[in-house]
Amino acid sequence: MGELLESIRIDKWLWTARFFKTRSLAADAVSGGKIHCNKQRVKPSKEIKIGANLSIHKEGYEWDITVTGIAKQRVSAKEVMTLYEESSESAVKRHNQINLKREERQLLGIVKPENKPNKKDRRLIHYFKRIE
Repeated sequence: MGELLESIRIDKWLWTARFFKTRSLAADAVSGGKIHCNKQRVKPSKEIKIGANLSIHKEGYEWDITVTGIAKQRVSAKEVMTLYEESSESAVKRHNQINLKREERQLLGIVKPENKPNKKDRRLIHYFKRIE
């Protein structure tokens, strides 16, 4: 795992813990009020330490976690679980939300495509969109 630190900016920690793909997306989420530290709204420059409680709202899901580690660089997906600990209520609630959304997609008949459109299919899609 990367070098361990005592404290780190919250936007950088969210990026290293793989909650967001880029640090700027993490900073935007913090600025937008999607992240709370110890039940208070914070700025992206807020320094967090081990033991901080974070509430993360992303794409309709919510995580209630406790920071258990701080890494200087982004860590592998296997090592991410050493950086935080999710409460059991949060995990159960999130899994219920995932199952509910899955059932809604099945009821509505929404099916993921089996493969990406090829060049010919893309041309037909563009042609169809131009006609409207």
